[in-house]
Amino acid sequence: MEFKDILAISGMPGLYKYVAQSKTGIIVESLADGRRSNAAATSRVSALSEISMFTEGEDIALAEVFTRMYAYNGGKEGLSHKESPEKMKAYFAEVLPEYDRERVHVSDIKKALSWYNILVGAGLTEFKLPQEEQSEE
Repeated sequence: MEFKDILAISGMPGLYKYVAQSKTGIIVESLADGRRSNAAATSRVSALSEISMFTEGEDIALAEVFTRMYAYNGGKEGLSHKESPEKMKAYFAEVLPEYDRERVHVSDIKKALSWYNILVGAGLTEFKLPQEEQSEE
């Protein structure tokens, strides 16, 4: 499983792995329970490799944020997304001190924490973007 194949689908909780194209959309597999389902062509599907976080300078790819979280947590799951907003903001400020506090909302931090914990729970330990993989070969 590669980071570029991980999807977030609006209206469907959790994260999904792309499996195949179908007549009415795409077939995805839940990272949480391995169940396969169809995401309709009208669903808003976002690849995690295309998402970035606002910082005070250049935006940082979500893969880089997850890499920093992985290093900060020593390869283990991080803070729960169910913690208080103050705890989540403090945690995020330690992991990504340059994040833009005005444009990154608590809901964004909550999503990032939830997604990170799902990925680590599913055994994903390398968060590489497609262009990073090509340059290393």
